[in-house]
Amino acid sequence: MSEPTSSAPSSYLIAALTSFAALYASLVLSAETLQLARHPQGQLSCDINSVVSCSAVALSPQAELIRLGTLPIPNAFLGLVAEAVFLTLAVVGLCRIKMPALLAAGTWLASLAALAYALWLFAQSLFVIHALCPWCLVMTFATSLQFMAFSHATVIQQGLPRKRSGWLLTYYQQHFDLMVDLVWLVALATTVLAVEGSALFS
Repeated sequence: MSEPTSSAPSSYLIAALTSFAALYASLVLSAETLQLARHPQGQLSCDINSVVSCSAVALSPQAELIRLGTLPIPNAFLGLVAEAVFLTLAVVGLCRIKMPALLAAGTWLASLAALAYALWLFAQSLFVIHALCPWCLVMTFATSLQFMAFSHATVIQQGLPRKRSGWLLTYYQQHFDLMVDLVWLVALATTVLAVEGSALFS
């Protein structure tokens, strides 16, 4: 790694906080997955009603999409590994260290993949499973903010891509991305309320 960057690592602070939040949510979900495996008929702490139910989501096929041979791997366990790595990289950025271009680009791509996976699970919960897991919602919002923070840091602090257009620099330097971020988060919240709002407040 090369010498520290001169800009304040505020984006990496947001990335670190959201990575920690996602890591904590993954830890809780992992513990509840193990609890459900031991007591399949039991209730989890976030089972509030038929719609707000971690059990309904955890017992769905979407909760174990990736397999190691014939062994299914719960999404929560994947989150533990991924978010620990993201948190480490965010701390590296907080130390004002300029990463190698390949590592910085890989971090951005990995955060994009994490967001895409979280959004797919979000859509599956709302429109296929018809159940909401509160900790999964924390993961969705946290990975959204995490991706936005890593995007900002990649352009402004890590200087990628090398050949940047003027509009891209302006977009991040003038913090237009913050407005887009806010609209995105409001859109997610509005979608939840529009689809399952009546169940949430019943």
